[in-house]
Amino acid sequence: MSTKVRLGIMMFLEYAIWGAWYPVLSAYLQNTLNFTGIQVGMIYSLLPLATIISPFIAGQIADRYFASEKVIAVMQLVGGVLLILCSQVTAYSTMMWLLLLYCMMYAPTMALTNSIAFINMQNSEKDFGKIRVWGTIGWIVAGLLLAGWRMASKSLGGPIAGADTLLLGGIVSLIMGFQAFSLPHTPPRKDSAKPWAFIEALKMLKDKNFLLFIIISFVVATELMFYYVLTAPFLVSNKIGVSSTSVSAVMVIAQAAEILVLAFLLPYFLPKYGIRKTLTIGILAWPLRYIIFAIGKPAWLVIASLSLHGFCFVFFFAAAFIYVDTVAPKDIRHSAQSFITLVTYGLGNYVGSLFAGWVQTYFTKTVATPEGVQEAVTNWTGVFIVPCFLTVVCAVLFLLFFKDKTGRKPAVAK
Repeated sequence: MSTKVRLGIMMFLEYAIWGAWYPVLSAYLQNTLNFTGIQVGMIYSLLPLATIISPFIAGQIADRYFASEKVIAVMQLVGGVLLILCSQVTAYSTMMWLLLLYCMMYAPTMALTNSIAFINMQNSEKDFGKIRVWGTIGWIVAGLLLAGWRMASKSLGGPIAGADTLLLGGIVSLIMGFQAFSLPHTPPRKDSAKPWAFIEALKMLKDKNFLLFIIISFVVATELMFYYVLTAPFLVSNKIGVSSTSVSAVMVIAQAAEILVLAFLLPYFLPKYGIRKTLTIGILAWPLRYIIFAIGKPAWLVIASLSLHGFCFVFFFAAAFIYVDTVAPKDIRHSAQSFITLVTYGLGNYVGSLFAGWVQTYFTKTVATPEGVQEAVTNWTGVFIVPCFLTVVCAVLFLLFFKDKTGRKPAVAK
């Protein structure tokens, strides 16, 4: 089996795990378990929190001590067991602690899978999008499997056993744990003269352009959580009216668009127009989607706007990982990838999870229905105006002050 095929399977499974539970868990927590907006925000902050903590250790281990594919295998096997256990609980405190342990296992693998891919590619600018797109396909397949699972359960007249989103993610995690042993052998660099790779990655902040890039990446990552945490509850609300059974299938529209952008547009646009214009377009796609969410009608336009996720995610986050691989010294690539993961999926998403939960709670009021029943109603326009404004500010600042240094090509694996 060729290296590209093995890397593609790795990306497929890595993001199928995430896609199985992350996009729609919030609807389950709010509508079935009756968690509050702040509690849901806390649950969604666990993966970013783990991403803040674990890369310091995992990046150092993979850069200096153990082969990356073995580190991934162990973490996915342990994580799969934890996620299956988590699917069987409904108490907030128990679920929070189990999910935190799971996230500590999963979070390092996001950076490590990127590192393995970059190291084993001949040209990251040309090949990364074609390999990373299989992660998006995995996310889509997970969403469709979940929708099919729910429709089958409903047609048979039986209840869904536990949190099916978490159970599906746990099963896929176990599969990836075994698949990781077949990945290209990626040993640590024994010849490095720099013992603390993560500290060396932090020194990259001395470059003013890289510092600005990191700051903007952090802010945009906080606004990403308005999509992950609130889109499912927004779609199933009375304002849009998507059924809870089909919401996971509807949300794969975003990933279908992501496939097209990753496979065709990014490989063309990035070499032709450079990192600055690519990242700027990625930032601008965010407020465009959020303003459509804020207007909230017609419903078909809201659903269609999910396709903007292709530009939101790929032209910013996927391009950001390529940019870091371009500027990072060869012997600290693992830790450089861990650093950008820390800033975006870690600090940014952690703050964004809490912020999104707080904003929803702020714009949610309890009102009485005509039947006299007390009901929580969210002002979704007010909610989505917040990330719309912040991402516009990011785009302006980035366009004005970020300078793309010319003559720098993505690193070629030796």
